Amino acid sequence: MPRTAPPAHARTDPGAPMITVEDQLAHVLAGLEPLTTETLPLAAALGRTLAHDVLSTSDIPVFDNSAMDGYAVRHGDVVHASPDHPVTLRVVADLPAGSPEDPPLAPGTAARIMTGAPVPADADAIVPVEHTDADLTHSGSTHPGAANPGTAHVTITTAPRPAAHIRRAGEDLHAGDVVLTAGSVLSSRHLSSAAAAGHPTLPVHRSPRVAVIATGSELVPPGQPLGRGQIPESNSTLLAALVTEAGGTVERAVTVPDDDDALRAELASVVSAGVDLVVLSGGVSVGAYDVTKAVLAPLGTVDFVSVAMQPGKPQAFGHLPGGTPVFGLPGNPVSACVSFEVFVRPALSRLLGRTQLFRRMLTAQVSEGWRTPLGRAQYMPVVLDDGPDGPDGPATRPGQLWVRPATRGGSGSHLVGGLGAAEGFAVVPADVTEVRQGDMIDVMLVGL
Repeated sequence: MPRTAPPAHARTDPGAPMITVEDQLAHVLAGLEPLTTETLPLAAALGRTLAHDVLSTSDIPVFDNSAMDGYAVRHGDVVHASPDHPVTLRVVADLPAGSPEDPPLAPGTAARIMTGAPVPADADAIVPVEHTDADLTHSGSTHPGAANPGTAHVTITTAPRPAAHIRRAGEDLHAGDVVLTAGSVLSSRHLSSAAAAGHPTLPVHRSPRVAVIATGSELVPPGQPLGRGQIPESNSTLLAALVTEAGGTVERAVTVPDDDDALRAELASVVSAGVDLVVLSGGVSVGAYDVTKAVLAPLGTVDFVSVAMQPGKPQAFGHLPGGTPVFGLPGNPVSACVSFEVFVRPALSRLLGRTQLFRRMLTAQVSEGWRTPLGRAQYMPVVLDDGPDGPDGPATRPGQLWVRPATRGGSGSHLVGGLGAAEGFAVVPADVTEVRQGDMIDVMLVGL
């Protein structure tokens, strides 16, 4: 629900009380709705979010078909077949997959049949070729495959069960059954199910068009010589990749200096281009050159708040003139990454129409402890670990997952060099001051 709070221009006091992560997230999600829908061919729908339930247009399987290469038979003809008392049947038809034929099977006859072929109406069992004297590739005069299958015979050496190896029509799904549910993120498996259910296209939510703007006069492109006080710019790369991973489409990813007019011009440009979301990094705190706050706070439509989290305390969210949602994230890369996972990813998931807004969470055991700030929820970059005694050490429980900090510096917001090692973020409650070895802790997984 929307948070009742004074407007942004009244909330820039650095001494203002912190709000919880949950309150900020509720504020972000309150005004966001899924984007409009479009219909795409199956191949183009991969990774999109399904907008409506999809129903099967037919039974699956469509008809009774053979699950084995072998022979379609009357069960009563072969019920007593065994190696000591084999039963020989006359082969009267040859049925490959895709055959439209439904040959009659009189008592004492069989039809050679391939996997997927329709089962003759008179047959009530399939005998696998392994339970016969036949070789399906053989073309001798006494086996199926001969020029005149009406003179061929097959000997059954093992009695099948009634209805053995027959895939019944509709045993998977019936026509009208739900195949895929709205909100599903479409994978290769979903697309296969849709195709099998008779759908060449799918209704999906439009992918959010996102602009990423990194601010800072100290930032230079990676690989260029660094002057005193300059650093390689990594946030635009980080945030653009996160947007793409989350299902958005990056329309623009740029860096602007700490110059109010330059930022205003860039914002005007991306808004005129019709983006659905703007993500800025840097300039949201209380510094003298915090350009994001200088440009957005006077609008009165963007909240600048202190959130009780570490890293990621300074946050901004609101709307640009015209209504485009805008995030202002901290400039330190680890803070920007954590802030994206906690606030921006759920927002993108909402725009995409997804039912699952958040990363997968699991519980793990701590192999190396660390300190955490009281009063702020901590998001510690962690890696999966073998445990305190290495891969051969005893585990508390078989299959127990262990984690430890990804870097020696812990959750420092500037430790971007170690961010690439992180496989997740351990989420430490605000009332905890120390995480000890052996503690159980919640972990937000960030792998693809």
